[in-house]
Amino acid sequence: MKPKLSAYVSDSVAQRLELAARRPGTNKSAIVEAALDRFLNPERDASGDAALIRRLDRMSRQLDRSDRDLSIMAETIALFVRYYLTITPPLPSPDQDAARALGRERFEMFVAQVGKRVASGGRLVADVMEQVSTSNPDLFMRHIEEGAPLGASPRADDKSRSQDATGEQPGPSPAGREEVGYV
Repeated sequence: MKPKLSAYVSDSVAQRLELAARRPGTNKSAIVEAALDRFLNPERDASGDAALIRRLDRMSRQLDRSDRDLSIMAETIALFVRYYLTITPPLPSPDQDAARALGRERFEMFVAQVGKRVASGGRLVADVMEQVSTSNPDLFMRHIEEGAPLGASPRADDKSRSQDATGEQPGPSPAGREEVGYV
């Protein structure tokens, strides 16, 4: 025979116990015994905790990836702004109206391209990172302090980075590449 216990509980706990005991195949004694057993022997119910730990680990990895992606985007934007501000010469007053009109047109095209990517579920950063890591796996292993641009192989000729960066004609704009199918 099992020993009998008497315990005082709050009204809210008593009401929840009543509701739980109404389910088929359960009674108050079985519910209280299971609760006390779990409370007194926490290592006994490790299977439920293991599932929770796996889920938390997965969420932690997802947050780490999101943090990494956000860092990459922030650095990319910061480098672009720095590059843009350092190489863009000021325009003479007569040309500023035409430049503003062209800028508005380009911005509208940019917003349309972003809208297309978001609607299709595409992730340009992930696509570019995958393409770069496949074609040049050691790109992110080099340091700027080594004296060469990231991903560049050492060259015998000693041209400066600014000459390399500005010596070539730029390719099509990102919006143009998107339309042609390169991005």
